[in-house]
Amino acid sequence: MKNKNKIIREKKNLTTSGWADYELLDSGNKKKLERYGSYHLIRFEPEATWKPSYKKRVWDSTDAEFTLSKGERTGLWTFRSELKPSWSITIDKLHVVLNISKSRHIGIFPEQLENWRWIEKKINRSKKEVNILNLFGYTGIASLFAARAGAHVTHIDSSQKAMELGKRSLSLSDLAEKPVRWLVDDASKFIKREIRRGRKYDGIIMDPPNFGRGPKGEIWNFNHSITNLLTLCGELLTNDPILFIITAYNVDHSPTELSLWLQNLMNRFYGKIEYGNLIQQEKSSGRKIHQAIYARWSSL
Repeated sequence: MKNKNKIIREKKNLTTSGWADYELLDSGNKKKLERYGSYHLIRFEPEATWKPSYKKRVWDSTDAEFTLSKGERTGLWTFRSELKPSWSITIDKLHVVLNISKSRHIGIFPEQLENWRWIEKKINRSKKEVNILNLFGYTGIASLFAARAGAHVTHIDSSQKAMELGKRSLSLSDLAEKPVRWLVDDASKFIKREIRRGRKYDGIIMDPPNFGRGPKGEIWNFNHSITNLLTLCGELLTNDPILFIITAYNVDHSPTELSLWLQNLMNRFYGKIEYGNLIQQEKSSGRKIHQAIYARWSSL
């Protein structure tokens, strides 16, 4: 007999200390020292306001450092050794391509590891052929996990460069024959067209930025746009969905708020909502950095 409450809620922070090809080695002075495969990088990290644990000589021996310009959102990479423009690392036997660009972002958000594994597990357990929509999909690591589990994936992002990295990762992972649609598009416009077409999805993944622009200059503002986007997404769901996950970074909202939005969206289905912070734990002193927030629904 099913619980009279359709949705079970659980607050659950997700912490990762990395995997074989990735480690958060140390942090401090608003920076973090990470290892991606054989490369050691320093990047800006506003949460790391403490003093680093490793000696200065360790930090000085890294391959490259991204320095944020004072008062600006942009910055520059300084290279201390010869670094390939792009390289790959392995995550759970998937090969993911990373690259150095003008941004501090290199193609991956390691704090999402547990969510990627959760997505694959839910698709595997569904025991049916499912259609998954990945909005603001960036370089497509979530799409790779979903495709490997057997899902038909529609991947939406406004960046052609990010999508090209995703396609390369799919091929390197021997998944090139999997049914993945890579579409450069504005998320809201795409969803409205899909509604008109009558298309439905068994699961939706989204990682919207605080602020961004679509491929034709469309403005995305999380605070102004997220609730309307979620409402539109509700019209895309099948009558028997398996998952819905939303993550966010640097927004003026709490994990609880995300979970309540998701509960309002999914309240016609039986399921479970987990929500909380996405946390990275460093190797040097075990300190934890809160990187993002999430809420995820899955069917019971």
